[in-house]
Amino acid sequence: MRQHDTLFIGGEWVAPAGTATIDVVSPHTEEVVGRVPDGTAADMDRAVAAARQAFDHGPWPRMTFAERAEVIGRLAEIYNARQGEMAQLITEEMGSPITFSNLAQAPQPLGMLQYYAELGRSFAQEDERPGLFGPLTVRREPVGVVAAVVPWNVPQFVTMTKVAPALLAGCTIVLKPAPETPLDAYLLAEMAMEAGLPPGVLNIVAAGREAGEHLVSHTGVDKVAFTGSTAAGRRIGAICGEQLKRVSLELGGKSAAIILDDADLAASMGFLSLAALMNNGQACVAQTRILASHNRYDEVVEAVANMVSSHPVGDPTDPATGIGPLVAKRQQDRVEGYIKIGMEEGAKVVVGGLDRPYDRGWYVSPTVFAGVSNDMRVAREEIFGPVLVVIPYTDEADAIRIANDSDYGLAGTVWTADAEHGMDVARQVRTGTYGVNCFMLETGAPFGGYKASGIGRELGPEGLNGYLEYKTIARLG
Repeated sequence: MRQHDTLFIGGEWVAPAGTATIDVVSPHTEEVVGRVPDGTAADMDRAVAAARQAFDHGPWPRMTFAERAEVIGRLAEIYNARQGEMAQLITEEMGSPITFSNLAQAPQPLGMLQYYAELGRSFAQEDERPGLFGPLTVRREPVGVVAAVVPWNVPQFVTMTKVAPALLAGCTIVLKPAPETPLDAYLLAEMAMEAGLPPGVLNIVAAGREAGEHLVSHTGVDKVAFTGSTAAGRRIGAICGEQLKRVSLELGGKSAAIILDDADLAASMGFLSLAALMNNGQACVAQTRILASHNRYDEVVEAVANMVSSHPVGDPTDPATGIGPLVAKRQQDRVEGYIKIGMEEGAKVVVGGLDRPYDRGWYVSPTVFAGVSNDMRVAREEIFGPVLVVIPYTDEADAIRIANDSDYGLAGTVWTADAEHGMDVARQVRTGTYGVNCFMLETGAPFGGYKASGIGRELGPEGLNGYLEYKTIARLG
């Protein structure tokens, strides 16, 4: 068992203020695989004080972008050497299939470090512009102390969408991992120490909701960067709004995959499989609404059912596993609750249902619903598990209408033999990320959502901008 009895604050391993601990439980075996201190409000105060000291008086904000980029580059090299260890750790603590952990959970955070290290080597601190009466200097400065609050589903991916650009900007950070997945953050702390981050630049305190809200509302924090549920995002947004504190929110999704009549179903299902079922369905960008025309509806339902059935369900450490367990018992209960709701709403279970594949572990049966209308709860609410609904449409305009008829606007796809026409569809769907015959998140391009899917953008240069304040200096003479 992996056991930690300290917190990472001020560049050191320090004793927590309290005695409570967090047990990390394997979703596969239901056995405790790790234990860490449960951070308190006093621990958050200490972490914010360390970050505040490092920002107000330390070297990090006063270094050039290129100098910080060199340190981030060293961190990337260390991360690269240990990414296999990181992938295994995430699979162990939250049940992501090891194939997905090796494909995305560890490599994508590494890619973000590499991207921002490269961006920083040539990023300008200042630029000159002409003014009415003389030259203007536009200066970019770090926003300050950042509270990064991250979820359990892709813990390092989401951590790095915040930590990498915040570091490059010159910010200092208090990172609060989710209580379900604190172990990977301890590995990141080890890497940060080895890379030579100055004390207090990165502080890590795992904790629950109460200590997390204390961090978010702390007057020593200049910006909150949050990924998680829309309900929690509303609460955080309200706190930050009251304090006029900078905030970025990456929240939920209920993304639609539009399958046009000219799509090659066999080819589409291969790519849609990952887009819809990645990480056991525990992904905010998952394409969980499959839109099919009345002309090919039965054919699409059959193809989706066969695709879902082809994924072996089992031990997430087995490379042959396609779908593993959900992160916790409460998540298992939640997803099964939605399966029951779908049945009660009149949707037809084509694959899966309420029979569990295993007696032990927090597994649910991957499920496909047919006969779904877009006003059903299973079509409107984020389930966050391997549950897909197939919704019929009459024509392309109707498909776009249904795709847009959602409280969310995070992701989406269109599947067609005519990629240029697919671009026309993409331009009409109100989401932050979209794919034509594919879906992927690009490190160099902005990621975020419309509507209830959040505020702000991460990744790319736009992700760096969210951690900068812009200062205009006018001068005469």
